[in-house]
Amino acid sequence: MQTRKLGPFTVSAIGLGAMPVSMNSDNNVPDEDQAIATVHAALDAGVTFIDTADIYSPTWDTMGHNELIVGKAVKSWGGDTSGVVIGTKGGITRSEGEQWGRDGSLAYLRSAVQKSLTNLGVEVLDLYQWHRPDRWMVYGEVIGHFAKLRDEGLVTSIGISNANVEEIQVAIDVLGDGGLVSVQNEFSPRFRSSKDELDFCGEHGVAFLPWSPLGGTGGGARKVGEDFAPFAEVAQAHGVSPQQVVLAWELSLGEHVIPIPGARRPESITDSAKAADLELSPDELERLNGTRGLA
Repeated sequence: MQTRKLGPFTVSAIGLGAMPVSMNSDNNVPDEDQAIATVHAALDAGVTFIDTADIYSPTWDTMGHNELIVGKAVKSWGGDTSGVVIGTKGGITRSEGEQWGRDGSLAYLRSAVQKSLTNLGVEVLDLYQWHRPDRWMVYGEVIGHFAKLRDEGLVTSIGISNANVEEIQVAIDVLGDGGLVSVQNEFSPRFRSSKDELDFCGEHGVAFLPWSPLGGTGGGARKVGEDFAPFAEVAQAHGVSPQQVVLAWELSLGEHVIPIPGARRPESITDSAKAADLELSPDELERLNGTRGLA
């Protein structure tokens, strides 16, 4: 497995987005055995970065479900897990009646971190990411709260998610040189609006983690070859899946890009992991970059 830098860590070029084993657009959540088998398959394939979040759960009253699955799977895997890095996220609230909200206060985030530590069964969070902005608060103030959690020794590194260029710059300014480790935004053949953020991260030494890199759990990932013919055509030429071509293309956009394809079946992440070793020619990349006008 090829590797890339994620702040202080060296991780696999392809990560695992664990969300689909707890919630997905199809409302088809696998049982615990399959969920754990999916994480084990990722580890077997050389994946060493797993992304989760406290709100990834089938229902509001089972918050932490995904973190518990990830924690249990990593601990029960038979191999060496010393190099496995887990990133989780906080800042979104979920309460009775499926009421969703945001809370960037220090008190809430500290409480959320403590719960995530318990769920994952660790003493320090490798990567703690602000899930979505709390528009009732000053962005830089909340970034300061994450810095305090880091300074208290609760988290090793800090990331943000669903952020624009201005917000990324604010985080860099508040955290100082090297303080912002990652930005996790949606990016795929279908959704390319965060290309500016991807490039900005590359210019500032920040890892960019595309979420839903294949198009999402609502069928976009399964149909990516149908919806975007050039990816299917390149895949056929290499004898691989269109999904592998999509991920290899995303990897080509910068050494700082670490896609985190979601999976709810072992077969899915086993296939996705192979993208790290798929070499696409300059002509193929030019063709894929031109799909829907990406320059």
